[in-house]
Amino acid sequence: MTAHPLWVEALIAALLVIGGIFILVGAIGMLRFPDFFMRLHAPTKATTLGVGGVLLASVVLGWAHGAYGVHELLITLFLFITAPVSANLMAKAALHLRAPSKAPVPDDALGEPAAPAEPKA
Repeated sequence: MTAHPLWVEALIAALLVIGGIFILVGAIGMLRFPDFFMRLHAPTKATTLGVGGVLLASVVLGWAHGAYGVHELLITLFLFITAPVSANLMAKAALHLRAPSKAPVPDDALGEPAAPAEPKA
């Protein structure tokens, strides 16, 4: 193993820590959120960013070794494309199956007329 400059090692460590924090937040969100729709945000948002941080750390390490990190960039591209699409399809399926949600419903969504806008002075 070759020694890297301190700034490269610090950058890799920072990316790994940031990625790990996002992954941890996503995992906690999966456990803490009360229903399917809220739980869907954890893996599609926070965990995607966490895996992106880990893959960026891998790219930096590859560049430090003189490699180009094409594999990591392809994995990141695939993840950033497929995560939102799969989340959208799961949400549509849950809406079709009328999965229960604990999210608050705005007053105007219950069929009641919205309050009239006040005229501007």
